[in-house]
Amino acid sequence: MNFEYAKDSKEQRPYEHYLNAYREMDPKEISGRTGIPYDEEKGLFTVKLMGSTYQVSFPDYEIHHVEDSIGVYPLEDAMNAKILIVRFLTERSAAPASGKFLTYHDVPWGEVYFRQFQGRCLFRLAFGYGNKLSVFRKIMEHLGAEKCAEGDCSYKLEFMDNLHVKFILWEGDDEFQPSAQILFSDNFAVTFAAEDLAVVGDISINMMKALEKKLS
Repeated sequence: MNFEYAKDSKEQRPYEHYLNAYREMDPKEISGRTGIPYDEEKGLFTVKLMGSTYQVSFPDYEIHHVEDSIGVYPLEDAMNAKILIVRFLTERSAAPASGKFLTYHDVPWGEVYFRQFQGRCLFRLAFGYGNKLSVFRKIMEHLGAEKCAEGDCSYKLEFMDNLHVKFILWEGDDEFQPSAQILFSDNFAVTFAAEDLAVVGDISINMMKALEKKLS
């Protein structure tokens, strides 16, 4: 189910590359650049992802969640989540949000990757939950997401610290198929590349699917 990072792209090199780079870095520099807290005594970063808090060791990149009620922990189990976060730690920087949200088309290079994003994220969200709005609400509320006004049902979820995603659904009926939109807080465009935002969508929907089973 993971949205695979390409192995032949300069922007999407294999997990091992980022892991090696991470191990050679100064954890204080990482913390200052990303805003992710680092406990020098314990050798741990504190990373928040989709409602859960994780302890990420340095330099080994061992990951363990802090006990909570969420029940699904992609940063421990999903390779695409592990790559996304280690990429963030090694290459990216925190950026403030203005309060505006962007479509995938609005993000630099988003048009180039839109078809992949549409198939793996928008269509999966629409056909997964466009006719199951009550299930979608239950999942979003379990994650602590904030209810929004767009569409027939929408929520704003804090994916990482100060990085928010809006998931918007329009319910299907006998005449129209369900549809969906995913919007990103505008600091995503500074913090991540378009390919990464597709991975953010994929991680999020995989999380929804896992929680649907757990909460049913």
